[in-house]
Amino acid sequence: MNHKLNPATIFLLVIPPLLWAGNAVVGRMIHEMVPPITLNFIRWVLAFLILLPLAWHIFRRDSMLWRNWRRYAVLGLLGVGLYNALQYLALQSSTPINVTLVAASMPVWMLIVGRLFFQARVSRWQLAGALLSIAGVLIVLSRGEIAQLLALRLVPGDIFMIIATITWSIYSWLLTRGNDGELRKHWADFLLAQVSFGVLWSGLFSAAEWAITGPAIHWSPILFAALAFVAIGPAVIAFRCWGLGVQRVGPNIAAFFSNLTPLFAALLSSAFLGETPHVFHGLAFMCIVGGIILSSRR
Repeated sequence: MNHKLNPATIFLLVIPPLLWAGNAVVGRMIHEMVPPITLNFIRWVLAFLILLPLAWHIFRRDSMLWRNWRRYAVLGLLGVGLYNALQYLALQSSTPINVTLVAASMPVWMLIVGRLFFQARVSRWQLAGALLSIAGVLIVLSRGEIAQLLALRLVPGDIFMIIATITWSIYSWLLTRGNDGELRKHWADFLLAQVSFGVLWSGLFSAAEWAITGPAIHWSPILFAALAFVAIGPAVIAFRCWGLGVQRVGPNIAAFFSNLTPLFAALLSSAFLGETPHVFHGLAFMCIVGGIILSSRR
């Protein structure tokens, strides 16, 4: 593993947060065109079809997929079926800037989940960083107003995103457990194994959404383009670039780049949605990044 950051590696690690920010902005742009749970289902069906020619062999009878199907069913539930559905639900009532800033608290929840459920040790620096990052999230949730924080006036989207972030933290810890053998050697194999079960979960959730609310899809060229983007960019290309970048510099250095997502979301929201970032967004971003820097100290 080469821990030196060179221009090619920086490029690989910048692409995923840019695409993830785009995912949030596009999800907000089309939130009235397609129901959120259904959007998640369609997205991953398309991603499944894209990955299938690259990793179809994982469905052979002697594949590690069938020997570990319970593990991939759980990973597919958390990482594909729940996390992205909750994010699209959050974008129904919250902005892409807020959603990505709350998601930037991910390392904090990683510490909490790891300590509570996986017996991971937490250092004083990590605890200090967690408190600073939580302060950043509270600034987002309060919109920079102490009175609003005291009144606990949260929009549903903020709560959905907190639940989504906790869900992803559990998913990430489960990724470090278990022996995936051959499937881990190729990114497409490993992703398709999770997406295969994730599509089943998201399909069930989408069916429940239609049964309960009876929504409608408003098809248009914009919606087709948006579906193509969320399936190809954030789901497949971002995963591939992130995997290569992490292999080159390690997860600790790569984690800093994920916090570019709120910055890109603010820029894209301003360009495409006319949502101007506020001072409290910048303050929250500095708190969250400062917390990550503190957490990474030894």
